[in-house]
Amino acid sequence: MSDQLSPIKRFENFFEGFMFWSRWVQAPLYTGLIIASFFYLYKFFQELLHVINHTAAFHETEMMLGILSLVDISMVMNLVVMVTIGGYSIFTSKIDVDMHDDKPLWLENLDAGMLKIKLATSLASISGVQLLKTFIDYRSEVEKADSENVVMEIIIHMVFITSALLLAQTEKIVHSYHGVEHSDEGNEH
Repeated sequence: MSDQLSPIKRFENFFEGFMFWSRWVQAPLYTGLIIASFFYLYKFFQELLHVINHTAAFHETEMMLGILSLVDISMVMNLVVMVTIGGYSIFTSKIDVDMHDDKPLWLENLDAGMLKIKLATSLASISGVQLLKTFIDYRSEVEKADSENVVMEIIIHMVFITSALLLAQTEKIVHSYHGVEHSDEGNEH
């Protein structure tokens, strides 16, 4: 066997290395999400200050809506964190936090399928909070509410829930199939 690689093999090695390196193109996207998180953090404190400043004037319903807005912002922030950390660690580079005391539990055994399920359930939760805000607002101001918009929000929320359930079921099937496949391979050896 010759130590010299053919030009085609050298090009193939170069191209495969370039393709593998291309995963780093995503790193600026994750950096952008981190920067956007700081702007969203500002929005959170802006809303918190609004709730604090108007607590005495707020009726119970307005207070609930203000607090639900804070919950909504925090859930969106959780979604951004999951996309940033999970996406980076799955698609760009492994994050070495195994020995870190503060390692989030959701990072354990995280793969692309589990990340999709976590994102889908987060979207369903966020849409649930939005729907709750709409129902509270609808209950307090029936004459202003548009029932078609409420129905659309319910449909969208159900689509999010259904997709989260279907993704979870698909992952369960795929993982159980791979588990059977691996145990069959183990029995052959």
